[in-house]
Amino acid sequence: MKNWINYKLTEIMDLIGGGTPKTSNSDYWDGDIPWISVKDFNGERRYVGDTEKKITKLGLENSSTKILSKGDIIISARGTVGELAIIPSDMAFNQSCYGLRAKDFVDSCFLYYLLKQSVNILKHNTHGSVFDTITRETFENISVKLPPLPTQQKIAAILSSLDDKIELNNKINTNLEQQAQALFKNWFVDFEPFGGKMPEEWKVGKLGDFVEIKRGGSPRPIQKFLSDEGYRWLKISDVTSLSAPFVLNIAEHIKEEGLSKTVFLKAGSLVLSNSATPGIPKILDLDTCIHDGWLYFPKSQLSNEYLYLLFKEIRPQLLNLGNGSIFTNLKTDILKNFEISLPSTEALSKFQNIIKPIFEKVLATQREIKQLETLRDTLLPKLMNGEIALKI
Repeated sequence: MKNWINYKLTEIMDLIGGGTPKTSNSDYWDGDIPWISVKDFNGERRYVGDTEKKITKLGLENSSTKILSKGDIIISARGTVGELAIIPSDMAFNQSCYGLRAKDFVDSCFLYYLLKQSVNILKHNTHGSVFDTITRETFENISVKLPPLPTQQKIAAILSSLDDKIELNNKINTNLEQQAQALFKNWFVDFEPFGGKMPEEWKVGKLGDFVEIKRGGSPRPIQKFLSDEGYRWLKISDVTSLSAPFVLNIAEHIKEEGLSKTVFLKAGSLVLSNSATPGIPKILDLDTCIHDGWLYFPKSQLSNEYLYLLFKEIRPQLLNLGNGSIFTNLKTDILKNFEISLPSTEALSKFQNIIKPIFEKVLATQREIKQLETLRDTLLPKLMNGEIALKI
């Protein structure tokens, strides 16, 4: 680690605060300037995609929000603390985030990975009674070792090459999923292979007539049963930023004593969220327990792949039927009484023969993504600590 120099984080980057134009002034909103909030972060992906809201030039000029430029970094500082992303083009942002701009002697891509390495420390240093919060002081309290600029660029190039492959795989999967959903709509909404109308021999009924729908369970108080090891415990937060169909990563576990109060599912099971962020279908690639914010389907005349695509198709309608004072709740009865058509056995079989290979390809690609992420996350601390010698 020759020529690596100790710095405070605040010495190698500029911190930029955000803001929100007055929401009561319509002249400030629905413009062409992307405006980032925490919900616009893309989970583990490097770049911010499109933003839910946009502001006008007037909104920018009459608020404390600022513009971040291409290559700048943004980090969530409240609520979901420590989400990190690179800015792909000029964007404004709100006060729940900080913009981070590398100093002249720091490679901005290297800074992104350095911050990824430091983010767990950042989380430990958060403070606030209502929200966990990152402040300017948080950054001042973290020391890092900075290599010479050529070494920074080499490290960034190694890690970026892995992220490039991960992002390519994500795009492949997005395209495959769009194909699958389009096929579902073509067959079972527009009925194109059947002359544009539903065949008379197909049945019409309630979803509960064709699928057994059950709810997960939660041992309470849950804090007594959480553990660093044991049985996996699937939370809604494990999937809210996961666009792909399969669940490969679950963060928390519960003790064996909680098994009698929950539902244990094997890999290959389909689940559907029914609270917090309801109507999200996922297929498990590992065994896990599920709490009462999940629905599952122990018996079905329809395949997991068909049900997954059906739930994606009808989610807006399900949410309209949901209820709840804070969150929409997707009650079991709503799903059971939802009217659907049941295609013929022949149509289902033909569709399954087309769709199954697409889902298998998506799963194989998701598994490759997980391997690449593991490799990246293993290399990250070793490269940042100088444990791996690099030829420059």
